[in-house]
Amino acid sequence: MREGKDLILATRQYAKEIQSKSWVYTISTFLLFLISLTITLSPISLYIRVVASIATPLLLVRLFSLYHDFLHNAILYKSKLARLIFTIYGWYTLNPSSIWKRSHDYHHKHNSKLYSSSIGSFPIVTDKKFRASSKLEQNIYLFIRHPFTVAFGYVFAFIWGMCLLSVIRNPRKHFDSIIALVFHFSIGALIWQQLGMLSFTLGFFIPAIISSAIGSYLFYAQHNFPGVKFSNKENWTYIGAALDSSSYMKMHPIMEWFTGNIGYHHIHHTNARIPSYRLKEVYKAFPEFQEAKVTTLKIKDIMACFRLKAWSEEKGRMLTLKEIRT
Repeated sequence: MREGKDLILATRQYAKEIQSKSWVYTISTFLLFLISLTITLSPISLYIRVVASIATPLLLVRLFSLYHDFLHNAILYKSKLARLIFTIYGWYTLNPSSIWKRSHDYHHKHNSKLYSSSIGSFPIVTDKKFRASSKLEQNIYLFIRHPFTVAFGYVFAFIWGMCLLSVIRNPRKHFDSIIALVFHFSIGALIWQQLGMLSFTLGFFIPAIISSAIGSYLFYAQHNFPGVKFSNKENWTYIGAALDSSSYMKMHPIMEWFTGNIGYHHIHHTNARIPSYRLKEVYKAFPEFQEAKVTTLKIKDIMACFRLKAWSEEKGRMLTLKEIRT
């Protein structure tokens, strides 16, 4: 059983894309998205349009996994065409590349590190710090981690967190956040103006809400699950953050496809240069990754993840709000 640096080095042979596969996955997913969106906006049976309206955000999630790989330089990173495609995708989904890459790269370097892991992730405080905070600070903290906030990630994570906040803090550095906001809402306005409110709802609003909710929850649950570990700066290690603080989310094969194997998140945090379509291959090849802490998309597991509020250094686990206050 390999550990630490030896385990990371052993995964390097898989951190190589199969370029033809990268292009096939990228192009086919974009085509499926465009077909699904076209059906949603077409004047045909409402039932068919509703089904397409649900498929469209799932395809946006799959596209995000490819976009995510691209910004990690795991696929197509030298391709100007891919950069153009994914830049437009980032604008459309309110994930402009400048803020996403900056915050996400920071997240990988500080995942599960107490007091410095909140950039690019959901904030974590200790139970002691929570109790010592003012009532307002406690409520803000709980609101950020609340199921309602995650469910409406479209507003809180993407419109506000990714775009507006980055523009407020540094408009010159994150000018593409302004472009994303204008581009995204111009598409929505165009659909409403040309095709009406029903098409806007089915083809723009519902896909934005569903895809953002799925993305927000996946990001939350990947690092907030029963058994997760958090460490102070002195005890933190990169591989420890990958194996002990990043989940393996078991999914149905259909959801694995739509989420681009993002459930193998502990492997992704071990080596972010491994393309998403090779993560399952790595999981089967390494017994070390098969001992991961598991969560699922079952209701009971979702509720278990949301109950976790703050880290207890004494107990070495996350506490519920009831436990904190008791």
